[in-house]
Amino acid sequence: MRKWARAKSSTWTWTRFYASVEQRDDPELRGKPVIVAWKGNRSVVCAASYEARAFGVRSAMPAVRAQRLCPDGIFLPPDFPRYRAVSKNVHEIFKRHTALIEPLSLDEAYLDVTENKTGLPTATLVARTIREQIRQELNLTASAGVAPNKFLAKLASDWRKPDGLFVIQPEEVDAFLLPLPVGRLPGVGKVTEEKLAKLGIKNVSELRRLDLPMLEHEFGRYGVRLHGLARGVDESKVVPDRPTQSISVEDTFEQDVPLSETEPMIRRLAEKLWSAARKESRIARTVVLKLKTSQFKILTRSHTPDSPPSSCEELTDIALKLRQRVDLGPQQRYRLVGVGLSNFRELEGTTAQPVLFE
Repeated sequence: MRKWARAKSSTWTWTRFYASVEQRDDPELRGKPVIVAWKGNRSVVCAASYEARAFGVRSAMPAVRAQRLCPDGIFLPPDFPRYRAVSKNVHEIFKRHTALIEPLSLDEAYLDVTENKTGLPTATLVARTIREQIRQELNLTASAGVAPNKFLAKLASDWRKPDGLFVIQPEEVDAFLLPLPVGRLPGVGKVTEEKLAKLGIKNVSELRRLDLPMLEHEFGRYGVRLHGLARGVDESKVVPDRPTQSISVEDTFEQDVPLSETEPMIRRLAEKLWSAARKESRIARTVVLKLKTSQFKILTRSHTPDSPPSSCEELTDIALKLRQRVDLGPQQRYRLVGVGLSNFRELEGTTAQPVLFE
């Protein structure tokens, strides 16, 4: 077995997942423009079929815009329990090949196939086998990227969407990486990209010419990360069952509302969040309230009490009190509210444990 083949990461995306499941389960939808989204002024597109994407419809697009672009689009409300069940089936196929699976979302995951269970000689063969099993057993398509590390595998998985396989072998890393615009690197958002542009850096090849001290001076700790990414270096491991860092729920109002009218929504979201928190094996100490103004400005307020919330009522009370720390005036309107829990800790020694998990 070639050495490089034993140290491969794979990133998997089951293409247009929500729309694909809808078309698979209802033959009458096949070949038609399916848009998974709630209809309404505030809804966004969760997924779009090939046929809808041909009209320019994309995920995260406002549903009203999608409807304008694709007037004959078939809008279907998301069915997340069904999608989770199908995602679980995909993961069962993964488990035949490796125990090192790190989920990113319902439709994406990292796999480490350094020591695959089936004894296939290369990571590329593992990827081909998994894709074929997903196609035959679940009647779904999946895109895969295979590379020496997670960072490169993620880039590779996006290269041949939809329903493709792209492999970056070690000797091909520079040829693939150096021409890329810096915006393709993880963590390089609009602000960082603009800052790099001011330094005359537009692609990875130019970024590689900057030495580590300069990158640290300009970008702090992230400069170290940029230095490694420009060289195709990523030491992060595929971590199965990564501990929960935070959970949250949010919803958008049909019409913008003043802060005084957000209480009913906060109460409903707190109940939903509490139900989700009870399924966690660890306990959260910090409560977070999120608000988005009608101008799309996002506000967050958080509080870490002496002991974690021990009931839904206590969680709700904290969230409502956080609202009192928002002061943009009575004329301000809000389009979205969210409630979250973060700062998760192990249960040992936590006084609220018996109440939370009884």
